[in-house]
Amino acid sequence: QVQLVESGGGLVQAGGSLRLSCAASGLTFSSYAMGWFRQSPGMEREFVAAISWSGGSTYYADSVQGRFTISRDNAKNMVYLQMNSLKPEDTAVYYCAATGLRVRVRDPLQYGYWGQGTQVTVSS
Repeated sequence: QVQLVESGGGLVQAGGSLRLSCAASGLTFSSYAMGWFRQSPGMEREFVAAISWSGGSTYYADSVQGRFTISRDNAKNMVYLQMNSLKPEDTAVYYCAATGLRVRVRDPLQYGYWGQGTQVTVSS
């Protein structure tokens, strides 16, 4: 079955960096667009970044544009989220997700597969 496993979360001070990784298995990885979403307590899950199946197109939420970078390695079935200049408001559980669709990559409802999430905490 399809598995997405995130890693790399943790506690970091404001201004610091973290790199999240997501290992995918059980799917033809290079056929799926991949996304990162995050959710804070009491809040809806929100879009962070997405990358097309080839890696040729990337998409970012306005709140992370210029600070976060999404990338993928189709040979390793991996997707990454490099997070720089972290802010306390970036604190959330971060989820990796996969979609076989080609449209609305910012919409969590388009994603059929999800990881279990990894906690990112940014202290002020």
